[in-house]
Amino acid sequence: MSQTIAPRVRTLLLLLLAVTGALLAGSAPVSAHAALTASDPQQGSVVKEAPAQVSLTFSEGVAMSDGSVRVLDPKGKRVDTGKTSEQGTNTYSVKLHSGLPDGTFTVTYQVVSADSHPVSGAFTFSIGAPSTTSVSVSDQEAGGGVVGGLYGFARYLSYAGFILLVGGAAFVLACWQRGTGERSVQRLVVSGWLALTGATLAMLLLRGSYTGSGKVGDIFDLSLLSDVLQTKTGAALVSRLLLLAAGALFIAVLFGAYEKREDDEEKGDLTFGLAIGGFVVAAGLAATWAMAEHASTGIQTGISMPVDVLHLLAVAVWLGGLSTLLVALYRAPSIEPAAVRRFSRIAFGSVAVLAATGIYQSWRQLGSWSAFTGTSYGQLLLVKIGLVVVLVGIAWISRRWTARLSQAPAAKTVKAAKTSAATPVKATTKTSAKTPAKASAKTSATAATSEKSEDEDRETEDEKEPAATPAGGGDGKRATQLARQRAAVATAREKRVRDADPLRSGLRRSVLAEAGVAVVLLAVTTVLTSTEPGRTVEEAEAATAASSQEATGALAVDIPFDTGGKDGKGLARVEIDPARVGGNDMHVYVQRPNGKAFDIPEVKVSFTLKAKDIGPLPVVPDRIATGHWTASGVQIPMAGNWAIAVTVRTSDIDQVTVDKNAQIG
Repeated sequence: MSQTIAPRVRTLLLLLLAVTGALLAGSAPVSAHAALTASDPQQGSVVKEAPAQVSLTFSEGVAMSDGSVRVLDPKGKRVDTGKTSEQGTNTYSVKLHSGLPDGTFTVTYQVVSADSHPVSGAFTFSIGAPSTTSVSVSDQEAGGGVVGGLYGFARYLSYAGFILLVGGAAFVLACWQRGTGERSVQRLVVSGWLALTGATLAMLLLRGSYTGSGKVGDIFDLSLLSDVLQTKTGAALVSRLLLLAAGALFIAVLFGAYEKREDDEEKGDLTFGLAIGGFVVAAGLAATWAMAEHASTGIQTGISMPVDVLHLLAVAVWLGGLSTLLVALYRAPSIEPAAVRRFSRIAFGSVAVLAATGIYQSWRQLGSWSAFTGTSYGQLLLVKIGLVVVLVGIAWISRRWTARLSQAPAAKTVKAAKTSAATPVKATTKTSAKTPAKASAKTSATAATSEKSEDEDRETEDEKEPAATPAGGGDGKRATQLARQRAAVATAREKRVRDADPLRSGLRRSVLAEAGVAVVLLAVTTVLTSTEPGRTVEEAEAATAASSQEATGALAVDIPFDTGGKDGKGLARVEIDPARVGGNDMHVYVQRPNGKAFDIPEVKVSFTLKAKDIGPLPVVPDRIATGHWTASGVQIPMAGNWAIAVTVRTSDIDQVTVDKNAQIG
């Protein structure tokens, strides 16, 4: 049996690592949950006089410290005072030194959003007239790199540990109380506690570097750890550790005093007490996620936080119970069909809770149907929904196996298997003892079962043979060896009997398939919690467009592109000010899919008015900063629906021209 189990377990572990690595790699750098919606001066604007301060407005509240916002002159020298202050709702500012020269200035910022994720970015503005700048903005997003990958893995491990701890304990208490004496079940639940505790400690250490410099060397910086403890996320992680201490006591009672109780009344009282205490600890652990992440920001937080707690508990009961059932089917000598039936009913209730809470969370995070396909959050949510549907389908197959198992109780199957194994032994013994001639004549009839009978004869004799305990005690080692051999024989016999049950094997395969899909589902969920919600994305885009149009009347056109080569995808943003007939200032911003500035070799723009057969009118802008090109005096001869074509070259051979229509004048 161990040879059969090992490949499947290894396959499941490899699937876990592969999916986790792929999703963490695909999600790095992590998408933030707060977006810059406005600034003063505006991105790409040209002001006549040097401003006294720079202001930034975000889509939600952010945590900002001194040095979070930096303003650099064309030579890369800091010109801000370093002191940030809150000016209004989600608006923050930093004062500038006086006597600033003309030229292009770069503003960089790195803050932490209200749902605990780091946010970084940069933009430029000019005083007097645009100029070249020596400032090069780092392409690494906040929360990326090695530290970001480690933090993401710790998040995944914390979710997995929570599921195994809570779901395993719930399965034992509600479905299979005899399982408290099974070593494999004990190891599973304890492993969940260890994983959650280790991941929480790792996140505390990584947090300072994750939201700050991103350097590996800063992981053990105690000053950063002190700063983390003063944040909402730090408080949530410390609370989780305190609750885990209570969880350790719960585990000790569950697999210690509870397992040893023999009086039914006492055991019933202790079951009730453990159920209440376990629920309080589990709900508290779930609340540490709800109070620091998605549910704590946005709309209807008073409803969303309790809903998030219910959602997490339902996930743990379903997937954690599924994992415990899988371990019991593979490792335990037997499991009662009644326990499987009870879990099947509980799992159905958990799925119902998941559906209800998931629908509410989807509405809250997306806000519109277009966000399903138009945002990364919506696309990941569609993948998650598909996986849940697959998981429910496999669970339906498991329920069918459970129904069959209920009709043929495990006890009878085991008894029948043992009887069939013992009968040939007795028959062979009698035949060989009383009628050797007849036994010789029937050799051909018993040849097919001779090897099996000999093995079972040896096992039967081993069972009957008393333990060797010499009077002198000098052969104690031999007695120990015999005891180990008998234990191994008994274990092998139990496994053979277990494998002889086709109903149990069918249920085991379907549950294993469920567990494999659950591993992928958990990885997708972890990435989903680190992705900017669709509602936030759309609101930020609308606010940015409205702010730009209201302030300057400028036209902004976003055109996605893909040159087809390596690292060839991005977005070209063309801004025309004041977007009227005559001379206009044009700014072109080229960004990667993650929103960071994209430094490419060449950008060209042309304007065509097809209705009047005018154009194309070529414009070659000048590069003034990373991912920023500009041109002055762009002439638009008449009003109309102009086709704006942008040619983007990302390498010596990779180039593409994309266009979009816009009303000018």
